[in-house]
Amino acid sequence: MRTVRKVLGVVRWYAREVTGEAEYDRYCERHRRRHPQAPVPTRREYDVLRTLRQEEHPQSRCC
Repeated sequence: MRTVRKVLGVVRWYAREVTGEAEYDRYCERHRRRHPQAPVPTRREYDVLRTLRQEEHPQSRCC
């Protein structure tokens, strides 16, 4: 039973990393620490902010 829980925990962690859910959670924690009075952006607002930042600061890509 312990092994099954461990495997499920790893699968859950991996899925959250792949989908970006963990990144959003880390962003929320950092935002609350740095700006305690400001409201935390919703997931949709976060995605828009992230996309705008990527467009403003492009990284070299192969394609």
